[in-house]
Amino acid sequence: MAKILLAEDEEVLRMLVVDTLEDEGHDIDEACDGEEALEMIKQNDYDLILLDYMMPIYTGLEVIQQVRNMPDKKHVKIMMLSAKSQQADQQRVLDAGADYFMAKPYSPLELVQRIEAILHGEDA
Repeated sequence: MAKILLAEDEEVLRMLVVDTLEDEGHDIDEACDGEEALEMIKQNDYDLILLDYMMPIYTGLEVIQQVRNMPDKKHVKIMMLSAKSQQADQQRVLDAGADYFMAKPYSPLELVQRIEAILHGEDA
């Protein structure tokens, strides 16, 4: 079982992802904006952080940049989930420090498969 943070401002999508991952046995925390995500990251240790790109207060990109500047959080895996899927957007996300990028829309099964691969140290 992994400890995962999902930061997503769309409530319906957040509920779908949380339900899907909890069904797989993972412990999920939820944040509805970038500020809440950063507070939770400071207070908890996560195996994986899932971030939406377009969130209020701080974007997913800004959250990644701040997390990568936290010495005790540099090891955490980060996956960006975004409808901004142009090559330039993906490169910007990876350059900021994300480990993985997944374009929206995605199927819950595809998300679970990618997360399981990440958590088991496989190439996602």
